[in-house]
Amino acid sequence: MAVSNIRYGAGVTKEVGMDLQNMGAKNVCLMTDKNLSQLPPVQIVMDSLVTNGINFKVYDNVRVEPTDRSFLEAIEFARKGAFDAYVAVGGGSTMDTCKAANLYASSLHSDFLDYVSAPIGKGKPVSVPLKPLIAVPTTSGTGSETTGIAIFDYEQLKVKIGIASRALKPTLGLVDPRHTLHMPGRVVANSGFDVLWAVRNPDDLEARSNMHLASTFAGIGFGNAGVHLCHGMSYPISGLVKTYKAKDYNVDHPLVPHGLSVVLTSPAVFTFTAQMFPERHLEMAEILGADTRTARAADAGPVLADTLRKFLFDLDVDDGLAAIGYSKADIPALVKGTLPQERVTKLAPCPQSEEDLSALFEASMKLY
Repeated sequence: MAVSNIRYGAGVTKEVGMDLQNMGAKNVCLMTDKNLSQLPPVQIVMDSLVTNGINFKVYDNVRVEPTDRSFLEAIEFARKGAFDAYVAVGGGSTMDTCKAANLYASSLHSDFLDYVSAPIGKGKPVSVPLKPLIAVPTTSGTGSETTGIAIFDYEQLKVKIGIASRALKPTLGLVDPRHTLHMPGRVVANSGFDVLWAVRNPDDLEARSNMHLASTFAGIGFGNAGVHLCHGMSYPISGLVKTYKAKDYNVDHPLVPHGLSVVLTSPAVFTFTAQMFPERHLEMAEILGADTRTARAADAGPVLADTLRKFLFDLDVDDGLAAIGYSKADIPALVKGTLPQERVTKLAPCPQSEEDLSALFEASMKLY
């Protein structure tokens, strides 16, 4: 199993300067977004760098749900800076942007599409050594501090795509649960749907801590085993967004957060895949609180789907794709945007046709 080194605990962020010093770093790029740049997580990192005598420059123009254009802006900054190490402070958007900047600054003559996954990009293997990258996650859900994946919106096709290579894995992840105390409620829910109490009681540090650690464990899991249909279908859902702007996100552009775009299709997808492994689907429903003692194998899909719907309803999640601006007329474009996502869709337990995808999107228009 391949995974980044992880250090977990309240206050571990203060050690980042010492870690960089031990790595021999002299010129560090600190990446974050404009919202976080004014908050304690970034200030703690900067204080640690100053204390340990580490020179650094701040790039705070990371876009929430990055695009190829925002990646290229970060890459240009990284190439001009000639940095020998990177620190990413933020959620998945920041960590993914920093991974891309590190990659292309280390491979100066590469074209942007060289490392982007096929069929949109060339999917070339990464053969150059990258600089050390320390990830300091401030959300719970992406697990990006453990994975070698960087996801972005490819604006030309209005679809999400990624760069995937173990070479992109952060050198170290500093998982400090105190940082999650700065997340608004909808950001907590949309970035990670696995711990209810962190949404209901934002001051519950124990719940926040467990959710933060669960996110890291999840990243280790899907960083090795992969993800499938919900993720593949989520990319056009995010990429084709019209006017929807998620609550609690301080952004100036339409935005469907990644976690939300994934979870909206989950009842339909797991109803579809349950035929292959009904026992696993029933086990998942039981973990989420369903009474499965009398359930038959044939019931696995509906039982899990109903359990997920109740869970999402309790979390006040939008009522399906229609609630975020889509209609049946958009289904052909959503299917078209899913087809290139072979990196993940081929990992689904059962194959899917265009007709299957169309039916799944239609079933996801309304949840409740």
